[in-house]
Amino acid sequence: MTPHRSLSLRGQRILIVVLAGLLILGTSVFAFVGAWPVGGFAGLELLAAIGLFRWHGRTAKAGELVIVSTRTVRVIRTDGAGRRRERVMPVAWLAARIEERSGRPAALVLTGHGIREEIATDLGEAERRDLGAALQAALHRLRNPVFENAVLNRES
Repeated sequence: MTPHRSLSLRGQRILIVVLAGLLILGTSVFAFVGAWPVGGFAGLELLAAIGLFRWHGRTAKAGELVIVSTRTVRVIRTDGAGRRRERVMPVAWLAARIEERSGRPAALVLTGHGIREEIATDLGEAERRDLGAALQAALHRLRNPVFENAVLNRES
């Protein structure tokens, strides 16, 4: 799971160039009428926009990976700086629950035997509920396997 970002790096660059062009155009009009200090403020505005786009791009590297295996559920989180954190939880007592919170979107929480880990915080509520249902079904299948037995399935 990765946070949704509406602009690619190329799109951000194009937007900055367009913004710079508009600021230069507006600043030149103000400089022409004698209000030259506007240029300094426009430059600060452009620097602030570039800084915010860089911060936005750095946070786009963040993500979360949930791996369900026969014995464990691993939650691997990567922050915007690329640092990884991993939490390994045994499947035996684990449950995926949707916790309703008043005034805020519902949370998807993995709980069980002293464990409480909120996951999918970057997803929308609908996606979080879908992921919760899929995790509940996967954990149920792991704890209640269906075995194929040719002898029992053979018609007599």
